[in-house]
Amino acid sequence: MKYMIETRGLDKQYRERYAVKNVNLKIRPGCVYGFLGPNGAGKSTTMKMLLGLVKPTEGEIRIFGKEVEEGNQIEILKHTGSLIESPSYYGHLSGRENLKIVQMLKKVPEKEIEEVLDIVRLDGQQKKKVREYSLGMKQRLGLAAALLGRPKLLLLDEPTNGLDPAGIQEMRELICDLPKHYGMTVMVSSHLLSEIDQMASDVGIINKGKIIYQGSLQKLHDKAKSSVCIHVLNQGAAVHILEKCREVFDIRGEELMFEEREEEQIAKLVALLAAGGAQVTRVSEQQKSLEDIFLKLTGKQVSL
Repeated sequence: MKYMIETRGLDKQYRERYAVKNVNLKIRPGCVYGFLGPNGAGKSTTMKMLLGLVKPTEGEIRIFGKEVEEGNQIEILKHTGSLIESPSYYGHLSGRENLKIVQMLKKVPEKEIEEVLDIVRLDGQQKKKVREYSLGMKQRLGLAAALLGRPKLLLLDEPTNGLDPAGIQEMRELICDLPKHYGMTVMVSSHLLSEIDQMASDVGIINKGKIIYQGSLQKLHDKAKSSVCIHVLNQGAAVHILEKCREVFDIRGEELMFEEREEEQIAKLVALLAAGGAQVTRVSEQQKSLEDIFLKLTGKQVSL
């Protein structure tokens, strides 16, 4: 099986508006796939279509190498865990009692309750009423419920939303452990670039319902090359020289921006500008961040 999840031409249209348009996901087995995009980009709608909670307008969904149809949807979902939006729970019951209800509904062995409580580090709080849980504990309880049945695939929609820094760190560590220790494939959505950067091996960026980047996180990092910034006093002379030599550059205020270059190439460039009367006063290197790449792709500022 090449892909755990694969979609082809996936659309969801509401009247005249497309919430998701021509989405072609390719999620490898055993990876943490970060599904990244601004709020309202189509992340939740896409994940709900994968889970059968929203019916696609057009397109094909394949999970575990099988095309999802009415006849096999239940069988596929048996091996899929999910945490979409806020987890549901009974506040007057303990954490363990809540999991007991899910365990009976899923018809899985009772011993799995102990296993998932241990995985999400709630074994010491299992007898406590859920209404007394912190938000982070409730999120972990929701994750525990999703893990019952030992799913091969886990879909988590904004699992760190509303958590404090300690809760975010804890959830991140749990998600990163799942493929390594339990062989699961995890698809996790977020509008927080820093979160995806620390959790995912693969990433898909969605904006206005369309996938604008999909691939390894390392390739996205490779796009974040540094730029050479040269400050000049006589910009007109500098532009004349550079255009004459067919150099590729951008203008930012009084500074000229160039793609990453070797030191020898920078020295030649400075000498060329100086000889032409551009009056070079400063040379610096600016490292592009992932935020810069995201902003360039989506045209929107991303939350850090």
